[in-house]
Amino acid sequence: MATGTNIRTYFEGTWHDGNVPIMRAADHGAWLGSGVFDGARYFDGVAPDLEAHCRRVNNSAKALMLTPTVSVEDMMAIAWEGLKSFPWDAAVYIRPMYWGIDGDITAIVPNEDKTGFALCLEQIPMAKADVTARLTRTRFRRPVLEDAVVNAKAGCLYPNNARMLVEARSKGFTNALVADAMGNVAETATANIFMVKDGEVFTPIANGTFLAGITRSRHMKNLAREGMTVHESVLTFTDFENADEVFMSGNMSKVTPVTEFDGTNYQVGPVTRRVREMYWDWALSEKA
Repeated sequence: MATGTNIRTYFEGTWHDGNVPIMRAADHGAWLGSGVFDGARYFDGVAPDLEAHCRRVNNSAKALMLTPTVSVEDMMAIAWEGLKSFPWDAAVYIRPMYWGIDGDITAIVPNEDKTGFALCLEQIPMAKADVTARLTRTRFRRPVLEDAVVNAKAGCLYPNNARMLVEARSKGFTNALVADAMGNVAETATANIFMVKDGEVFTPIANGTFLAGITRSRHMKNLAREGMTVHESVLTFTDFENADEVFMSGNMSKVTPVTEFDGTNYQVGPVTRRVREMYWDWALSEKA
């Protein structure tokens, strides 16, 4: 049964109730931003692609010059142990994370021998099927590997996403369709993006400016099983203006239909609805 809190945190080898302190003022991650995380979802008794999320957080740590200290197998076991304290039908966000503890003050490099680890479980409802998004352009763009750690799910990248969202919301929209450094569509401020034109499915090609998400990959595999190819392509804003359907793909909500992009309106079409159905069918089949 639940413990009376909607957050449980694994830190320093044991479970704690609530949002416990895990970082100190002089930790490298606190003042120099060497922190990475990942996010998996638990719902209806399953945690789809948990292994892939645990593997990615270890890879993200390496990209930030941190040494991962927990194996993928052990991390999965910790997550499942903690999930037992929630109701079986709870929707839980599974968030493993690493951060630098010590570092060379003059070189700004984290000490590879000391890495903090925690795993936070937070009860957050899944988005309802009728939740949609309205997108607009933003003047902010996705960075490239030469000037940011875009090959990691790093906390230091998210202020850029936050200012995209603030700009979009100030214009009356819910999210932003974001360009890469070349001006082509990369993703939204919070999720990967797909579009449908004449029954064909397209998504921006993974060019190193954004994380090609685990849920994105899962949708592509599910579509392939139904005989539908997803074209990874260089896509422009004009392509999205001419699309028949648009939907977002992310771990938090899995599939979010888009109903508008800067005055261009879309219906929640059959492909979008089918992608959502296929995801839940696949996820719940993992119980077997």
